[in-house]
Amino acid sequence: MSSTSSYSPARKRQLGAEKRTEPLPTVHPAPSDRKITFSRVAIVLTMLFWAIYVVTTIIRQFLDSGTQNFRFTMEAVGYLVVVTFLTFSALMYLVARQGALQRFKKHVRVPRAELDRHFATSQPSITVLVPSYAEEPEVVRMTLLSAALQEYPSMRVVLLLDDNPNPKDPEVADRLGATRALADDISALLAEPRSRFTDALLRFELSSPDTFVAPHEALDLAAEYAWAAAWLHTEADAHGIEDHVDLFFADQVLRGLADELALVGQAVEAAVAEGVSLTSDRIAQFYRRLAWTFDADLAVFERKQWASLSHEANKAMNLNAYIGLMGGTYRVEETPEGPILTPVSSRRPGDIDIPDSDFLLTLDADSILLREYCLRLTYFLQQPDNARVAVTQTPYSSFRGAGTRIERLAGATTDIQHVLHQGMSYFGATFWVGANAVIRKRALEDIVETEFVGGFEVRRYIQDRTVIEDTESSIDLGTHGWTLVNYPERLSYSATPPDFGSLIVQRRRWANGGLLILPKLWRQIRERKRRGEIVSRTELLLRINYMSSIAWASFGLIFLLAYPYDGRLLSPVVLLAALPYFLAMASDLRYAGYKGSDVFRIYGFNLILLPVNLAGVLKSIQQSLTGKKIPFVRTPKVKNRTASPLLYVVAPFLIVAFSLFTLWRDVNAQNWGNAAFAAFNATLAIWAIISYIGVGNAIVDIWLGITRPLYVDKGNREKAEAAQPATDTIDWRSVLYHGHAGGQVPRVDHALAGAASVSESEKQAA
Repeated sequence: MSSTSSYSPARKRQLGAEKRTEPLPTVHPAPSDRKITFSRVAIVLTMLFWAIYVVTTIIRQFLDSGTQNFRFTMEAVGYLVVVTFLTFSALMYLVARQGALQRFKKHVRVPRAELDRHFATSQPSITVLVPSYAEEPEVVRMTLLSAALQEYPSMRVVLLLDDNPNPKDPEVADRLGATRALADDISALLAEPRSRFTDALLRFELSSPDTFVAPHEALDLAAEYAWAAAWLHTEADAHGIEDHVDLFFADQVLRGLADELALVGQAVEAAVAEGVSLTSDRIAQFYRRLAWTFDADLAVFERKQWASLSHEANKAMNLNAYIGLMGGTYRVEETPEGPILTPVSSRRPGDIDIPDSDFLLTLDADSILLREYCLRLTYFLQQPDNARVAVTQTPYSSFRGAGTRIERLAGATTDIQHVLHQGMSYFGATFWVGANAVIRKRALEDIVETEFVGGFEVRRYIQDRTVIEDTESSIDLGTHGWTLVNYPERLSYSATPPDFGSLIVQRRRWANGGLLILPKLWRQIRERKRRGEIVSRTELLLRINYMSSIAWASFGLIFLLAYPYDGRLLSPVVLLAALPYFLAMASDLRYAGYKGSDVFRIYGFNLILLPVNLAGVLKSIQQSLTGKKIPFVRTPKVKNRTASPLLYVVAPFLIVAFSLFTLWRDVNAQNWGNAAFAAFNATLAIWAIISYIGVGNAIVDIWLGITRPLYVDKGNREKAEAAQPATDTIDWRSVLYHGHAGGQVPRVDHALAGAASVSESEKQAA
């Protein structure tokens, strides 16, 4: 049963927003032989047309005209370099797409009975880590509940809350309190079904059943499944629907699980009606499934409450802080900076135990898992052939039914990337995508780096040198002999920025760091060759393109937009070389439930994001020169619109203005090829500004960007003044704990100190 028909969004939907709310199938449909053949032909045609262009346009100009002047030579070389890099990126898209089609063609889903049989005897532990910072409690609740309802044994779900533990703002404090209470709230919610099904399992196991169960025992099981389905439907009906994410959670997580459980119960009833005797082992598996589904252990952990843990402001160190504590027992000790956790060898009352586990599941606080995610991915990791697989994941898909045009289009690019990541696994070029992943804990122990800061041990399992920490960790794992694999199903979904301001933050972060990781890739290749491993050229090229294509595509597009290349360098063959790429993307968009014409919208979308991508690339260059880490900026997730920085809202208008100027200039010069390209860019950029930024929103953001620097935040000023240290008192706790810093003895007002000592003497005398 679905609530789609009753969906009434809290906010007005934009014209042109997505109407479809039904997600794509979990299992990718097997592609036809015709589609696979076209994919291969597209790869060949792209390389062929590029070679034809080089011969018939570039080389021909030098052969026909003899020695060219210096300017034309530089233009020819520069234009060829730009075209070659852009064509290479298009080629890598087609190659990854071909790999995905091959995987989808061969994938056979593991039967549910085989999963039940496997986990009846093998029950590895797993800890779900949900890093969260300044999230809406209801968003985090859906994420935690989707993890808690996984049909998996021995599961622990930990919310890694990274907010300031002592906020001054009452509204922020209320939100933090609600978020802290989520673990207890969900545990209380699941208490009734957990107790009911645990007792039912225990009763069945203690009844010493024969090889086959009696019909009434099978019907008792069916009744338990019917009760579970009814309970989930009740919770789905009670879940408030404010947007398409709420709708997805209610329909696909709660009702989806309910419908599947109800179907199992009906199947058991049908088997009894036909006189089939079910084995006691199979009935026990069904009971375990119910017990495991509602038996998660939930907890909240706040690293910023402990002075002994790293407080570096990024998601990687939030994860690292908890992972570094796993498997240990700790005593709480008070210090002037706050409580610290001291490891101890034997437990005493009041000590804290952090359980270890075989696998970790990292899950962003705005992501949602479908019900069999843990079961299927952990089963995959436990197969003998996958003993050296460190990370497996299902690259996340977008929630359907986006309420804004820009969220719909950003979701389309997300769903395209899902396909490409699946194809990269075909060639052994998988990258960890941080929204969700099941990780073998032993693999993280291989890549951990340890240092001591302020006398406390800091362990880095996931690198935080760049803001794309998952990409760098992928390279580290490969260097140590581990591999990564994308599981070829859709089992995870994550939120897409709903406005231009929040999208800027996300895409600027994605563009920052790839260049810095390239040297590590070369070291990985050398190490793998030293071990005798074969590193295919396709894998290497896909990895280079993944980490660097934003850089060369950004600079290349700027050259094409800004520089008036000689008309003799232009040729229709260049367009023919790009045509297979655009046709393939249009086909992929239709496959993902979008329109083929969205390929033009994505082009305009990328035009207005050009300054954002370029800023991310320049930040990488800055970091390589200065050696300083770039601050990790989380994507804002707010109900209202996020304002865009002045530069990024003005730059798209400048792109339009320059494209129109180029059009006028090339028309006067009768350079018709460049003129057509300029007109094409101006048209799509104007469309993108109107559709995805909004003229009214742009005016507001420009005004805010101009006027905001003119104001001083009174709250920040008062906070800074309050932070000034007092010079006439002594913090005796700090002196006793730290000593004097840098050999400088703190200056003390002796009169005050004497007064204090007299007062203390009087107290003792009294």
